[in-house]
Amino acid sequence: MKTKFRYLVGLLAAFALVAAACGDSADDTTTAAPATTAAPDTTAAPTTAAPTTAAPTTAAPQPPEAGPLGQVVLEAGEDIQIRSLQAITGPVAFLGIPNQRGTELAIEDYGDIMGHSVSLGTPLDDLCSADGGQAAAQTIVSDDSVIGVIGTSCSGAAVAAAPLVSAAGMVMVSPSNTSPALTSDLQGTAGTDWNEGYYRTAHNDLFQGAGVARFVFDELGLTQVAAIHDGDPYTQGLAKAFGDAFQALGGELVVFTAVNKGDTDMTGVLSEVAGFSPEAIYFPIFQPEGDFIVQQIGGISGLEDVTLIGADGLLVSDFLALPETTGMYFSGPDLRFGENASETGVDADDFLTRYEAAHGEAPSAPFWAHSYDATIMLLTAIEAVAVEFDGSLYVDRQALREELNSISDFAGIIGLLTCDSFGDCGAQRISVVEHEGDPEAAVNNVVYGATRADLIDLITGG
Repeated sequence: MKTKFRYLVGLLAAFALVAAACGDSADDTTTAAPATTAAPDTTAAPTTAAPTTAAPTTAAPQPPEAGPLGQVVLEAGEDIQIRSLQAITGPVAFLGIPNQRGTELAIEDYGDIMGHSVSLGTPLDDLCSADGGQAAAQTIVSDDSVIGVIGTSCSGAAVAAAPLVSAAGMVMVSPSNTSPALTSDLQGTAGTDWNEGYYRTAHNDLFQGAGVARFVFDELGLTQVAAIHDGDPYTQGLAKAFGDAFQALGGELVVFTAVNKGDTDMTGVLSEVAGFSPEAIYFPIFQPEGDFIVQQIGGISGLEDVTLIGADGLLVSDFLALPETTGMYFSGPDLRFGENASETGVDADDFLTRYEAAHGEAPSAPFWAHSYDATIMLLTAIEAVAVEFDGSLYVDRQALREELNSISDFAGIIGLLTCDSFGDCGAQRISVVEHEGDPEAAVNNVVYGATRADLIDLITGG
């Protein structure tokens, strides 16, 4: 009995333990009170770190960035390269040689640019022809260190050279190109042969043509004229400018005709002209064709008393030495420079004294001062846009064009230079001289002069 009782008590105890264990299971619905979390003794204010500002980073200086046409970079000791492109051989060398010499004197007077000498390189010959201008320009543009060109002598050479120079991003400043086709009609329309980057200190022949027309119509009182050219852009453009202005004044252009370069027999064209009975003949051509005209005209019936008028292409000592040229008139740039002085301080007297001392003769053509001014204008513009960086000199081609475009009242031997939007920068002063027998005195025997203000209304119809 005692054994059974113990057994029963043990069984009950075991059951109680199992029941207690089941009361702690997840099935128990009794939820214990949450434990209490003691508040901290002190609550520290949140700490915000002060922002750290890094010292600004300074970018390293960079060389000038090239514009759309590129730039020329010159290392220390390298020369600034420009080129002379003139007619220095053949029958028109009388024009190109003094042009080139004028440029050489200008470079000497201007001196270095920011420690860099200016080099003219090997002078090039435009041959006063399209072929010559094109060949020489190809040589120039093959050297990408060249910045600018002083030239050409002749408009015909410029027609072929200027497009190549322009496409290379270079600039060209001519002292003696005068064809309107290279710049504009002075009424806002570009000439047929105009190119970006082309400039000139020579006059636009619309002014020369108008000046001659006024002289013939107003001063000589003649009303019927003929004009002869040789097909060159210069001669044809000037003959047309004269004819147009003469007719605008009320005169009559009875014949407009041409000879061919290389012709020696002028009797045919002179007989044609005689059939129209002109009172004057304007023939702005070159030698030797001009020589043959004056030597043969005396044998043409009806032209015995005709007034003969040439232009600056014939205003040279060799032509003036021909006895048949006595009594002729010649148009061209007005060389009465007075007290005008270049930006370098050099005036006409200074220039001519040094020229004659160096070369033993006076300039053989009238554009010597225009050459000097063209070169000084170009060098001044180069210096204005050049930038020094880290021992090198940078010349931006687009900036150089913009600088030349902006030139206004620039002091030159020929007068004040202001460039219009088509590159006409010249003083636009025209004169007519009379040859009375002394070749040396003829260029100074001015019988008529006109300025831009005198002629612009006749040209534009204003």
